[in-house]
Amino acid sequence: MRGETTGSLRRDAIGLREVLFQSITAMAPAAAVTASIPSGAAFAGGSLPLAVLIALVACLFTASCVAELARELPAAGSVATYAARGLHPAIGFLVGWGYVFVEMLVPPLLLLQLGFTTAGTLHEEWSSYPEDLWWPWALAGAAVIAVAGYLGIRAAARLGTVLGVFEVLVFLVFTILLIQKAGDANTLSVFGTSHTADGYAGVGGVFAGSVYTVLAFAGFEAAAPLAEETRDPRRTMHRAVLGAALSIGLFYVVTTYAMTVYFGPDRFARFGASGAASWEGVARASFGIFWVLVFLAVVNSTIANANACAGVSTRTAFALARIRVLPRLLATLHPRHRSPVAGIAVQTVVAVGAVLGLGFGYDPVTAFLLLATVIVTVVVGVYIVVNLACAGYFLRGGREALKPVRHLLLPLLGIVAFVPALLTAAGIPVFDFVTELTPPVSYAGPVVGVWMVAGVVVLLVLIRRHPERIAETARVHVEEPDAVLPDRFRH
Repeated sequence: MRGETTGSLRRDAIGLREVLFQSITAMAPAAAVTASIPSGAAFAGGSLPLAVLIALVACLFTASCVAELARELPAAGSVATYAARGLHPAIGFLVGWGYVFVEMLVPPLLLLQLGFTTAGTLHEEWSSYPEDLWWPWALAGAAVIAVAGYLGIRAAARLGTVLGVFEVLVFLVFTILLIQKAGDANTLSVFGTSHTADGYAGVGGVFAGSVYTVLAFAGFEAAAPLAEETRDPRRTMHRAVLGAALSIGLFYVVTTYAMTVYFGPDRFARFGASGAASWEGVARASFGIFWVLVFLAVVNSTIANANACAGVSTRTAFALARIRVLPRLLATLHPRHRSPVAGIAVQTVVAVGAVLGLGFGYDPVTAFLLLATVIVTVVVGVYIVVNLACAGYFLRGGREALKPVRHLLLPLLGIVAFVPALLTAAGIPVFDFVTELTPPVSYAGPVVGVWMVAGVVVLLVLIRRHPERIAETARVHVEEPDAVLPDRFRH
């Protein structure tokens, strides 16, 4: 069946439930609870629940901005369109260039985690299973994601919904069990500063912990690229983005509280992502066979997250290819499923290539850390630009549209919240709690730099030869037949 390079994505294919879980699964709740958030315990210690609560508030600033722009500009280009309309079409192109790049790297990141997590657990249970036989699991995950994407947004979104419900339910049940077993040890003191780690006393330790945990919130904006396939996109996108950030943020707070009071606030600084002092370790030691459900929820989370981010990358690439600032091939749609089949094929090749190339070139864990650093550095940078774009868009809209708190104060607070996270992700030791990166993870910065320089070169060529294509990044293809284009880009 031949694809089409004209036409549109399938309209009104999904509703609030599916797009809500698109963002929820992109945040990878189970993986974040077990791996990302515990990294903040080294600083916040038993006050980690307070650090997570602060991170939630900080992320809601940016989630509010994304939600406001998603309501005004329901487009598959999402963050690229927001930056184009709020700041400048050239900035919109560069945001889209960077966003497509890192979102294509998220599936291989999660497939690596799927591989080494599954292989490590099987080896622990049955020593005869080779611990380095991780790659078949990663390739199996890639196949599942490719098939779901090919079958269209309904299949991919429904898969994400089922997987998302499972992982959240498992951890909510585990949370209730932890709180019950903690008994008299339950205390609200973990929402104070008295349990921080040695060397990071008081507010400083909590702040450091919150910077590391804020990275667990990345992905709340993942619903936005599905706008053109969603019923009532203006209303639905706004509710999905804010709903995902708030609901999963509270989920993080409650689950972290439960484990902190159960494990012990004063010794929580040594809690981590693996070993006896971890979620799986506690489940194995105290809850019998229940650890299997925890393990399955984490595995489930990697597939769900990879599936969600594959949807983000292929839709954003489709939007940019449709206006010919990326190769037109990426705008090819399946005639029946209306899925961007060429983009899905490219995404699959990139995923398999990165998994096998980096996984065997280094090892799967090191490859995971390298990709994670690249991704978080760019995504946090995109969040900062989107905050600026929110202010710019509504300032241009005039006094009637502008709400000073929502459109000026919250974007400013969002920028302030994410600058320390950006420095932390990049390993720039401005703060004493930021760890300088070592090779090969330190290669992430140059990789990002080279990719963005290439984007600037492409941008300059396009401005010189096809300025109207850059101007098209400001068009909203759902409800605006004609773009509102800056005069400087018109012929």
